[in-house]
This record gives sequence, structure tokens and C-alpha cells, in this order.
Amino acid sequence: MFSKIYLLRNQKVLLDEDLAVMYGVPTKVLNQAVKRNAERFPEDFMFQLSEEEYFNLKSQIVTSSWGGRRKPPLAFTEQ
Repeated sequence: MFSKIYLLRNQKVLLDEDLAVMYGVPTKVLNQAVKRNAERFPEDFMFQLSEEEYFNLKSQIVTSSWGGRRKPPLAFTEQ
């Protein structure tokens, strides 16, 4: 089984799609809730991957099921 925890910007993070699975909701629903409650998610808790980070991460995961995203995923830290 592959770990869903990634090291980005020297922080251990979970991506939005993996966190959504943990909560049993679609990724879109999780991201909408985050957007509506942005003040509850400071930068040390959550950030959006840059295009370069997203590309590099996808290239490391050969069996990627990612596709069709309009923007890079959100990453949630251990905080």
C-alpha cells in the first residue's frame, strides 16, 4: 500500500483528494467547504501546490489516477 503522506516544502502533507476519501466526501465538496471557511485554514495548515510542485508530484506517482483537475491540489499539513 502506498503512503498518502507526501513531503512538500519540508512539511508532511495530505492532498485534498486523499483527505476527502478519509472523510468520505467528494474532493469538490471538501474544497468548497475549505473555500467557504478560508479563515479557518491558515497558511501553516494548508496551501495550494504550485504548477511545478504538482507536475513533479504526478511524475513521481507512476500509477496516478489524477486527471482532469483545473488547478493544482490543496495540501494539508500535520498542524
